[in-house]
Amino acid sequence: MHDASYDNGFHEGPADPLTAAVEERDKGTLAMVDHALRDGRTMLAYQPVVLAANQSRVAFHEGMIRILDPSGRVIPAREFMGAVETRETGRLIDCAALRLGLAALAEVPDLRLAINMSARSIGYAPWLKTLHEGLKRDETAGERLILEITESSAMLMPDVVTAFMDDLHGEGISFALDDFGAGYTAFRYFRDFFFDVVKIDGQFIRNIASNPDNQVLTRALASIARHFDMLVVAESVECQADADWLAANGLDCLQGFHFGAPMIQPSWLPRARRRQVAK
Repeated sequence: MHDASYDNGFHEGPADPLTAAVEERDKGTLAMVDHALRDGRTMLAYQPVVLAANQSRVAFHEGMIRILDPSGRVIPAREFMGAVETRETGRLIDCAALRLGLAALAEVPDLRLAINMSARSIGYAPWLKTLHEGLKRDETAGERLILEITESSAMLMPDVVTAFMDDLHGEGISFALDDFGAGYTAFRYFRDFFFDVVKIDGQFIRNIASNPDNQVLTRALASIARHFDMLVVAESVECQADADWLAANGLDCLQGFHFGAPMIQPSWLPRARRRQVAK
């Protein structure tokens, strides 16, 4: 039997070799992300969000950050996003995404673009500086920019998020609540947020045409959003049957691989930029 009062001095490291290997891998990935951010090895991948009533028409795009390793390959977000949320690295990722998004808005005058951010970046001076400098350079950028905040992030500091949104609505900026329905929203705060867009989490959308439970839940989530005059987007739409059901049930916009994967070099990006990205 182990005596808890006995300490031989050999308990500082991980409990087993597998844990040690995972921790070492994570440290390496985080170091690689930090180096990539410092060296500017970042880009956006753009995914279309289409109108449910006219699925050939794009309402706006979502710009998703991509971080590259030294060989130019994309580092999968799942390998670092969870670890960086509470670190400054997460704030720097938000800065990079916003900077790239504002540059795209300046280059493409008819582009409407959603960019992800964490509520933790609201008080981060470099992020705010990036935003205000971008708005000064292009007076139309604010009205074409949508800032996406996940449910879980918004609920970390609802009062701060509400005040932040109130300030930036004056600049014409819209806000989207991402992953709606994932389980974090306190509805007593929901009426105070004034989100312009809600994006229903993909777990409720996949196979919705044949899943009665998801149909009931999606109708309920959409009804709440419509009550507060929010545009309702379905995420993770992967087949036409699901798209048809969503359109028939009054959702406003659809996003997913059925309408296009995130693309680093979309056809509407200026030709010079596409050549630059391809290098």
